[in-house]
Amino acid sequence: MPIHDRPHRLLPGSLAGSMLVCLVSTAHAQAPGPFGPRIGGYVQARETWRSGAGLTGTINRARVGVTGALTGGWFYAATAELASGDSATTRVESRLRDAYLGWRGGGFAVQAGQYKTPFSAQYLTQLTRVETADRAAVVHGLAPERDIGVMGSYAWKQLATLAVGVFNGRGQNVGANNDSTVLVVGRATVRPVQALTIGANVARYRDSTRYGLDAALAYAGWGLKAEYLWQHRLAVGRDDRGYYVMATYWLLPGLQLLAEQEDFERPAIPTFPRNTAWVAGANLFVPRDHIRLSANYVSRRVGTRTGAVITEAQVQF
Repeated sequence: MPIHDRPHRLLPGSLAGSMLVCLVSTAHAQAPGPFGPRIGGYVQARETWRSGAGLTGTINRARVGVTGALTGGWFYAATAELASGDSATTRVESRLRDAYLGWRGGGFAVQAGQYKTPFSAQYLTQLTRVETADRAAVVHGLAPERDIGVMGSYAWKQLATLAVGVFNGRGQNVGANNDSTVLVVGRATVRPVQALTIGANVARYRDSTRYGLDAALAYAGWGLKAEYLWQHRLAVGRDDRGYYVMATYWLLPGLQLLAEQEDFERPAIPTFPRNTAWVAGANLFVPRDHIRLSANYVSRRVGTRTGAVITEAQVQF
């Protein structure tokens, strides 16, 4: 079986993404049988060369987590991480990423705690499976990311999914809700044909609403992904907006080539320059996806254009 078609193990490297797989694709299994705590994770070691800055070596991320399934459809997960932010001047910090308890039965699931909000296909894809070294700038800028809350989801066969959650709106590891308002996030996907998945999401804050549309097509070793996100803020006439388009091709069973174009702008903020970039690269998987070797060339313009070569070794366990 080609490496890109293999079923992947449940990896705590993105426990929320694993337990919320029905939000990213239309694959949704029945409630698993009980199993004891399973420990896993990954380490990413990165070397980056940037024009004008030289060479930088970092431990981009080191993540470890535990998952478990109890009787009656209950499951739990917790993940911790050390991350450098890919900068020689940024201190390595430890963070609690995921900590939640949930129940799943048939096509329904509900969970409470801290985890990824159901917004943006690329953000919901676990980081070890994102083809480029980093997610697109618009995803970093507009996806609500992790938060504390309660969410319910439903998957209908392998054709459609729906998820709606209510969250603090303060971000990860912030338990207090100072303004007594909530963040409501929803995402739906449909799969009209086997090779195509289409998604839409919305996130409603007190003073703004964020939207997103995405599509993913995979056929005969080729892949095409695109996502458009935007944010409308009250009393602001021009919306924040951006997109990425990515094409991939499996040249060999373990060798993937990729190219991406991205754009992100906030026209209502004069001090925020337009962020555009194109990326070209390759991923080598050995063996059975436990090790991934990646190389990306990134040409980015934020005011002025700069180039960067990012090489990364990723080991999953």
